[in-house]
Amino acid sequence: MQPTQIHDVVATEFSHVNDYILSQLKSEIPLIEQIGYYIISNGGKRLRPLLVLLAARASQPESLSESAQTNAIKMASIVEFIHTATLLHDDVVDESDMRRGKKTANEEWGNAPSVLVGDFLYSRAFQIMVEVGSMACMSILSTTTNIISEGEVQQLINCGDPDTSEESYLKVIQYKTAKLFEGAALCGAEVAGADDKIKQALQAYGMHIGTAFQLIDDVMDYVSTAEEMGKSVGDDLAEGKPTLPLIFTMQHGTDAAKERVRQAILTGGLNQLDAILEDVRQSGAIEYTQQCAEQQAQAGIDAIAILPESQYKQALIALAKASVYRRT
Repeated sequence: MQPTQIHDVVATEFSHVNDYILSQLKSEIPLIEQIGYYIISNGGKRLRPLLVLLAARASQPESLSESAQTNAIKMASIVEFIHTATLLHDDVVDESDMRRGKKTANEEWGNAPSVLVGDFLYSRAFQIMVEVGSMACMSILSTTTNIISEGEVQQLINCGDPDTSEESYLKVIQYKTAKLFEGAALCGAEVAGADDKIKQALQAYGMHIGTAFQLIDDVMDYVSTAEEMGKSVGDDLAEGKPTLPLIFTMQHGTDAAKERVRQAILTGGLNQLDAILEDVRQSGAIEYTQQCAEQQAQAGIDAIAILPESQYKQALIALAKASVYRRT
């Protein structure tokens, strides 16, 4: 299955998700709607809601009930709201001015409105969860949002620390990024009424491809253009974030490269950006990080081997592969 065909197998449900998201942004406060529409409509792949839909369908490819389909659409919307709220908050914390090629909400309206609209999206997500009425999903996503917050705080602690280990870095991305992929897949299986083995398989799948997705994001900071990424090249370096390519370069690069990267992480500076980009490329860090991502994607594919054969399972496999061969 080609990457462009992944959405096709749940095209109708995906369209309903987009419509439902827009309907749930309505508020008596115009600024909430304005910022909400701005960031929700600002591109994005909608991978997390897509994962909810595919997981639900792949769990019960022959017999997904109408009520389960409706709940899957709502859960997909919830996951997108949670993700969007984290983006609003992240951009404030990181002082970002560009995302997906457009001004961030905090750059356009300021920090306070961005944080507060993020809070609105979180609370709206949990309102919809009450409508769905699944205590299991509420438990999954309440735990998920808590762990995401822990990951964000740990990342903040790691910023400016050139001695951050690969293990610590991987824990951060599993918390702040992969956990929502895991929650999305698990909630899809839950609303479909899947058995425990299927739920565990999809939960593992979500964690693995979420980790792979973030690893490739970190690769892109060193191999893609600003136009491809929709943000400035070297943003992670500017924030002093010790991502895997930098950690690897400090372990395997030349002495001069190690010192340049160390100083850049300590100071969060871009004074030697071109030299550091070359250091990362020469050290083998790009190939290593890509390989780690591919291993995670394959582990995700292996995890869902027990799922019944269907076009939805094939779409999940294609999604795992597509997550590691992209530049946007």
